[in-house]
Amino acid sequence: QVQLVESGGGLVQAGGSLRLSCAASGIIFSIAAMNWYRQAPGRQRELVATITSGGRTNYADSVKDRFTISRDNSKNTMYLQMNSLKPEDTAVYYCNLKLGRDFWGQGTQVAVSS
Repeated sequence: QVQLVESGGGLVQAGGSLRLSCAASGIIFSIAAMNWYRQAPGRQRELVATITSGGRTNYADSVKDRFTISRDNSKNTMYLQMNSLKPEDTAVYYCNLKLGRDFWGQGTQVAVSS
């Protein structure tokens, strides 16, 4: 069965950095397009970044030039490097895979203080 496990969240001051990880199992990771979403309190879940099996990336305008999505197929792991963090980046961050349906991790909390 598909399992996605996020890690790396925490509390950081504005301007700081965090790196999130998403470890995947139960799939042929190397051929899967993967996504990071986030959900802030009282807001809808939003797509943050996408990486295809070939390594092409796409970002929400709000994180472009600050966040970098990457993957290590040898470790079945996807990453989100987040730099220049802002208070508005505070949210629960989720790893996502679309494979007939949506698969989600449990989420990891990111809190950015001003």
